[in-house]
Amino acid sequence: MNRITQKFDELRQAGRKGLVGYLTAGDPDPGASEKNIRTAIENGLDVLELGVPFSDPTADGPTIQAASHRALRAGMTLGKSLELVRRLRRDTAAPIVLFGYANPFFRRGYARAAEEAAAAGADGLLVVDLPFEEKDELCPHLDRNGLFFIPLVAPTTSAARATKLLARAQGFVYYIMVRGVTGARERLAADLAAQVGLLRRCATLPIAVGFGIQRGEQARAAAQVADAVVVGSALVEAAQKGTLATLVRELRRALG
Repeated sequence: MNRITQKFDELRQAGRKGLVGYLTAGDPDPGASEKNIRTAIENGLDVLELGVPFSDPTADGPTIQAASHRALRAGMTLGKSLELVRRLRRDTAAPIVLFGYANPFFRRGYARAAEEAAAAGADGLLVVDLPFEEKDELCPHLDRNGLFFIPLVAPTTSAARATKLLARAQGFVYYIMVRGVTGARERLAADLAAQVGLLRRCATLPIAVGFGIQRGEQARAAAQVADAVVVGSALVEAAQKGTLATLVRELRRALG
C-alpha cells in the first residue's frame, strides 16, 4: 500500500486531521534543509511536500520563490533532491510528495524521473504547472512505479472539469483555497466549506486545503470541513527564524 493511503487511513481511524507541510529541498543549503525537514517530521508533520527548486516558480509567492532561489544558489538539483529523499527514507515512514514544476522532471525524462523517485522512496508527485491535458505523458510512468499523481483543484475549477481532474486522482486532493500564488493570508476563504462540499461530490479521496494557512487557529477552522491542511510559506518562514518546531507543534495541536 502506498504510504499516502496508509497515512490517511491511520488518520481517519484515529479521528484526526492531517498536517501536510511544504519545505524546499536545499533551502538555505542542503545540510540545514535536511535538518529542518527532520525537525518538522519529528514534531508532527504527517505528509512532507518536498519542493524541488525551480528558477521560475510561477505559482509561488515571494517566500517560496526566495526559498527556491536560495536552494538553487546552494547547488540543489532534482538529482540532489532525490538523494535527500533517499536519506530521509532511511529512518522515516512519513509519506513524501515531490512538489515541483514540469520542467525539471521533463528534462530528466518522465520515465527516468519516476523510476528514480520511486527508488529513492518518494510516494507521489505534484506537478503544479502540468496541464491536465498533458498528464498522460507522465502518469503512466508514475503508475508503473507505484507513485501517486496528486491533483490540484482551484476555486475557479468548474464542477465538470473537477470531475475530469479527479477521475484518476490518487492519494488526496489538494484544494487551493485562494486565487493567486502561495503565501500566508490573514483569513480563510469565505467559500471554503461550499467548495469542499462540491469536491466531495466528485471524489471520495481525502481533501487537503492549502494556500494561506499560517496559524493553528486557521488550521483548526479549515479542518472543520477538510481532511487535512497544507502549510508551506509559514513553515519556510519559521525555518528561517528558527521557530519551525514551535509552529509545527502549534499546528499539530490545533488539528488534534
